[in-house]
Amino acid sequence: MTLLEEMEQYALEKDVPIMLQEGITFMCSFIKEHQLKSILEIGSAIGYSAIRMAMLDKNIHITTIERDEERYQKAKEYIARSEYKDQITLLYGDALEADIQGSYDMIFIDAAKAQYIRFFERYEPLLIQGGYIITDNLKFHGFVEHPETATSRNLRQLVGKISRFINYLKSRDDFDTTFLEQGDGIGISKKK
Repeated sequence: MTLLEEMEQYALEKDVPIMLQEGITFMCSFIKEHQLKSILEIGSAIGYSAIRMAMLDKNIHITTIERDEERYQKAKEYIARSEYKDQITLLYGDALEADIQGSYDMIFIDAAKAQYIRFFERYEPLLIQGGYIITDNLKFHGFVEHPETATSRNLRQLVGKISRFINYLKSRDDFDTTFLEQGDGIGISKKK
């Protein structure tokens, strides 16, 4: 079993949300096509997407942050075991409080869905002109398109926040945003 297969199995068994195959495959193609080298990832989980991105090119560097200690420790272990450990800087902490510096070709937001607007506003200044912010889970398992199927109050609130984020992206005149169906719904916002 490869390291990636082991990670996929762990994620399945422990109910850790990693990107759907269709979504991660699309994102990796996008990174290669646009030759993106400096990536900030908000929400490492167990390090799966960071490793997948690092595999694309030895000149890619990913800075990734995770606030859940158990997931952070697992990401640390997996990244250390990978041959891409020198390309990945793993940080432990809350992305809304962390002091992350630098400039990035791409920012990938895949953390607490309810905080997407705050993540976007906090980290957008670190994005180079012409860079991309990619957000995952914008369909949220079909609930965003069909909010009436959300059964609990918490789920309805979360779906409402994702819908507000989508409208927020549409309102940002300084970004061109495209919404794609891949995986669980992806937003690609290019900084003008």
